[in-house]
Amino acid sequence: MPQKVKTSHATPFGGYFRKLDQIDKNYKGQKEFGSILILSLVEEIGEMARAYLASHGRKKSNLAAQMDETYQQELGDILVSILRFARIKNINLHDRVIYSLDKIAQRRTSPKR
Repeated sequence: MPQKVKTSHATPFGGYFRKLDQIDKNYKGQKEFGSILILSLVEEIGEMARAYLASHGRKKSNLAAQMDETYQQELGDILVSILRFARIKNINLHDRVIYSLDKIAQRRTSPKR
């Protein structure tokens, strides 16, 4: 059984988590909140892709995407969705980011055959 990682407010994400504690205080314990956050993340990724493609000429006819938020703003929404999910699942994002960076670095020095 995987060991549960306690999310620390001492990480660089601590300030974000404190703010989210206030924003999500009425939803945090709800059984379906994790599922809602996953759906929100997928939606935000779609919005960012749509905005990026519209701003880079791939979807010139997509006027709605051109008038909505920019892909840079949507990227912020994606990060907040990830933070919210990590917080309710007690995932230490600092550790996960370091793990992923190390994994990428390892692939550069020792690629899989």
